[in-house]
Formats: sequence, structure tokens, C-alpha cells
Amino acid sequence: MKKTTLALAVLSALVLTACQKQETTDATATEATTEVSAAEMDAKESVYSTEKENHSYALGASMGLFAQNRLAQQKDLSIEYDEAALMAGFTDGLADATKYTVSELQEFTRAADAILKATQDEKANMASATNVAEGLAYLAENAKKEGVTTTASGLQYEVITQGDGESPASPATTVKVHYKGTLLDGTEFDSSYSRGEPATFPLNRVIVGWTEGVQLMQEGSKYRFTIPSDMAYGESATGKITPNSTLIFEVELLEIVEPEAATN
Repeated sequence: MKKTTLALAVLSALVLTACQKQETTDATATEATTEVSAAEMDAKESVYSTEKENHSYALGASMGLFAQNRLAQQKDLSIEYDEAALMAGFTDGLADATKYTVSELQEFTRAADAILKATQDEKANMASATNVAEGLAYLAENAKKEGVTTTASGLQYEVITQGDGESPASPATTVKVHYKGTLLDGTEFDSSYSRGEPATFPLNRVIVGWTEGVQLMQEGSKYRFTIPSDMAYGESATGKITPNSTLIFEVELLEIVEPEAATN
């Protein structure tokens, strides 16, 4: 019984990650599809009718989601697994008849985690080195284009539309902007246009490339910025942005916001 309790406790902590990931996916799908027919609702509600069935299904589904998420990570890193052994382990665990002790299972799990992390780190390091080389090459070629200006810091900008309003007075200035951010291959990673709402923030709360670049603009302007990685997120990774990525932003400076308006 002690072995079963410990295994379930460990599993409960692990499957939470899978459930949270699935909830994020479901929320996105819900936003895209707001109407569900009565027939679909009836079909969903009739899957299981008792609390015991629903709770049991949730436990089983959580285990499956955790395994699916982990195996997807391994597949992305070309780490193989044995399906027969996986299913045997699951069946033996349910029967409290595992072929190894809990401490041995934990040792195998730690070893697998170490392999996964080492492979992820290796992939990240390779991506980082590639990003540095590609970024430098792109910046060098982009600097030769007509209309592109390179500042002393290495930031590059191109005027798409020149406005005639005020310019931000300092890095502490709050601005309202529309923008789209892409990687060098054109992959979009962020866009206020897609959200349908401009963004408002002080310039000293964003990446260095934005802080410098937007101060060059006047209200009503639209610029394209090519931002070296050390003026963007550097070695950090976030979403689709991998370490040492050079980024491209198209930015419209809509308005310089008075402090009082920004807090309302």
C-alpha cells in the first residue's frame, strides 16, 4: 500500500502539468468557437453519469495526457521509447505489481529526466549559435538597403510612414502603439493587430530596442525596427523566440499618453 500511495502522489504532481497545458489549448479553442449546439452538449453530458465515473476518467485521462506530453517532447528531440514497456509499466502499476521497487523507478525517472534536459540544452545551444550567425548576417545585409538607418547601438530602423506629432520625451514616457513582431523567417510571435487592441506602456518597461527606437518616432509614424539579440531578449527564450534571436518589429506610434490617462 505504501508503494501505491507514493506512486500516486508522484503521478498527481506530474499530471498537473499535462492538465494545465490541455486547459490552455481548450481555452484557445473556446475563444475561437463560442457556440456549442444543444445536441453536442447532451452528447458530452451523457458520456458518464456518476461522480465516480467522472473522477476515475479524469485520473486516467490525466495520466494519458502526461504520457502524451512527455512522449511528444522526446519525439521532438529524437529520444526513443518502448511502447510495450510503457504499457506494461502502466498495467503493473495499477496492479501494484511493478517489476522494480519505488526507489529504482525513481532512479530510472531521474535518469530519463537528465537525458531529456541534456538533449534540450544541447538543442537550445545549437539554436542559439545558429541565431547569432544568422542575425549578424541579416543585420549586415539589411544595413545596405536603401532607407535603412543603423544607430550607434546597432539598432536598425526604416521609416514606413512619417508622422508629424510629438516624440516621446524620455524613456519614462508612456506610449500607445500598434505593432507586429516577427522572427527573421517571417514567423509572427506577437501582434497587437491580432488582438484587436493597441498596447500602452512606459518605454522603460520594454526591451532596449523598443526603448531606443520608439523615441525616434513621432506620433502618427510607422517604423520597421530590426533589433539585434542583445537589444531584445538575449539568451532568454520566450514562446516562439529562441535564444539570441534578432527580431523585426513594425510599430505605429499612435499616441503619447499623459500619466493621468495611463493610470485611468
